Amino acid sequence: MIFMEDTSITRLAFLGDYVPRRCGIATFTSDLCRSIAGVYRKCSFEVITVNDTEGGYAYPPEVRFEIPDQDVDSYHRAAEFVNINNIDVLCVQHEFGIYGGACGRNLLALLRDVRIPVVTTLHTILPDPSPDQRAVMDELANLSTLLVVMTNRSVDFLRDIYNVPNEKIMLIPHGIPDMPFVDPNYFKDDLGVLGKNVLLTFGLLSPNKGIEHVLHAMPKVVAKYPNTVYMIVGATHPHILREHGEEYRLSLERLAKSLKISKYVAFYNRFVDLDELRVFIGASDVYITPYLVKEQVVSGTLSYCFGAGKAVVSSPYWHAEELLAEGRGVLVPFKDGAAIGDAVVELFGNPGVCHTMRKNAYNFSREMVWNNVAHRYMKTFETARRHWGGHRIGLRVRTLDQESNSLPELKLDHLKRMTDSTGILQHAIFSVPNYDHGYCTDDNARALVLTVWLEELGVKNPDVSKLATTYAAFLFNAFNQKTGCFRNFMGYDRRWIEERGSEDCHGRAIWALGNCLGRSSKPSLEGMAGQLLEQALNNISEAASLRAGAFTLVGLNDYGRRFGGDRKANQLREMLTQRLVDAFLANSSEEWPWFENTLTYCNARLPHAILLSGRYFSSEKLIDIALKAMRWLLKIQTSDKGHFQPVGSNGFYPRGKTKAKYDQQPVEAQSTISACLEAFGITSDSFWLDEAYNIFDWFMGRNDLSAEVYNPRTGGCRDGLQMDRINNNEGAESTLAMLLSVAELEMLQHEVETTPALLFPRNKTRDR
Repeated sequence: MIFMEDTSITRLAFLGDYVPRRCGIATFTSDLCRSIAGVYRKCSFEVITVNDTEGGYAYPPEVRFEIPDQDVDSYHRAAEFVNINNIDVLCVQHEFGIYGGACGRNLLALLRDVRIPVVTTLHTILPDPSPDQRAVMDELANLSTLLVVMTNRSVDFLRDIYNVPNEKIMLIPHGIPDMPFVDPNYFKDDLGVLGKNVLLTFGLLSPNKGIEHVLHAMPKVVAKYPNTVYMIVGATHPHILREHGEEYRLSLERLAKSLKISKYVAFYNRFVDLDELRVFIGASDVYITPYLVKEQVVSGTLSYCFGAGKAVVSSPYWHAEELLAEGRGVLVPFKDGAAIGDAVVELFGNPGVCHTMRKNAYNFSREMVWNNVAHRYMKTFETARRHWGGHRIGLRVRTLDQESNSLPELKLDHLKRMTDSTGILQHAIFSVPNYDHGYCTDDNARALVLTVWLEELGVKNPDVSKLATTYAAFLFNAFNQKTGCFRNFMGYDRRWIEERGSEDCHGRAIWALGNCLGRSSKPSLEGMAGQLLEQALNNISEAASLRAGAFTLVGLNDYGRRFGGDRKANQLREMLTQRLVDAFLANSSEEWPWFENTLTYCNARLPHAILLSGRYFSSEKLIDIALKAMRWLLKIQTSDKGHFQPVGSNGFYPRGKTKAKYDQQPVEAQSTISACLEAFGITSDSFWLDEAYNIFDWFMGRNDLSAEVYNPRTGGCRDGLQMDRINNNEGAESTLAMLLSVAELEMLQHEVETTPALLFPRNKTRDR
């Protein structure tokens, strides 16, 4: 090995997943680090890794700093670690699924704070990104000194779609082990397949691999070459395993049995290390990569087998098209088992053609071996250091007005305690679930909304997925097909107490369903919600309750994020919005600019719904009505001392009479925070943001009793303020009000992390 000592760089930091975490990015980061260390002996490096599990992993010594993926404050602390450790260049591995926050935006918090050049390797570049993904990519490109991509197509995407200048883009291929070009029979004896034709697919198993199409090809292959074995090597992807278990692998096994090819197919169901992988790759005659979609710009598994001089049969995704051009492999149509079978039979029947293809691939791949890739990365780091403008500020001193109010930890302990296999229970005795009152649809709808928001925040906790399934199942069971309405109350014995719930219950359920369809990426939630929403909407137009209409409008707004072309939904949105406007015009006056003659509960949902419609329909009239009502409501619900003082549920506030001061309910704080955040989003007026945090402080003790409503020890929220004491029971509605408030404020903070133009700084350090 030749050691390259001619570099001015003495210390590097690498950020990304890292072994022993089992994913392609972790393997890539580890291989890159060790290759550079092997070639540049005088250059030391530190690894900053991102954990997707609470306990992390048993990392090797080079890992110096760990970041819990959902803890944005840890990203800031990691930046400070880089800044004080004399690092010359930070090398970031980017994939949307690695970093916490919506679309991985937590990473941007770190990059804004570091004071050294940043070289970012892009493992995925989307040609048609969502608005959030585009915002993250644009900011990532802006914060990076140089961007590394692995294919020519990726260069085109960055330049043509993301408007990144050519001088900022570096093309470095995916690294590969330097394996010798040898006869596959050299390795076959180690696997007990000597004398057989060996097909191979390896990598973390998931449904997008398309392995079922290779299985459909096997009858044609073994009919001609019965001494063939197809090896499928690799564990099920950890995220798929958490969400769906071994469902995909078992479906492949069942398919193999039904095709009567079981004796020709071998599963090696675990994550293999590099030494084991060398044997599997070495023993294979043909590598097959039957991915299902075109939009894959990089495949590490393809690179490995290509670089080992394997004959490759692949579907024509982007990386394969580029790598296998000019006779270096065989491309077959997507999802075409017959074509795969024909290609394999052709290769087995023409050893000379197969050998030439292998040799072409091997010779072409020599620039891809890790030593060469390490050299090109180091030259890129040197270039980044020369070109870096030192424009980042880092270690900024922030005055109090530049800091947002701190938020407590999103602690789910009490939520899980209150939830059993049926759903979330309504009430608690202190923090102990109270079985006497059973369950209600209202709370399970709120809880389902929370789990979708946590998903949008990027929380990768298997408990959240399990909770979401439980709450969705409750809603599905709550819908009464006979009446077309949701039932609300269920006893602890799982018997419904009524045939039809309240109109407000129906509206809350629609809110949750629209939330699932517009925000969740889980197919199971989307399928359930889609099945119910259309039926549920049939009755809501007849509801007399303004709040039922308001909850429905919130749900339809979420639904419209993805299905804005649904004319029926849009017509219903217009009708419900007009109903609220008519109520406002009929009941309001200068001294009472409100929709009804009594302020009752969830009051802010009414102007909130109109704000959403005003934004959707681009109507200044609607927005003006909503803001006028909101300003009055805030005035009514602000004490002489300036803290939030919601209308009490013990009497409410009839027009012309005295406002009830108690019992003050957490749900009032949550609904008002939501409305204020929407007003801020529309107007960019910091008044509304300040009000949202002022209201949130009610949970933390800035209230009439100076009592902490949130219980940080349990993760629950107390049931409100009475005249002389706090109600210490921590029921579902109150706990969900608190958790929804934290989640919604965190979503805004994550949004602002990718939109620096907004006058909204990051949150203070929180103890997680």
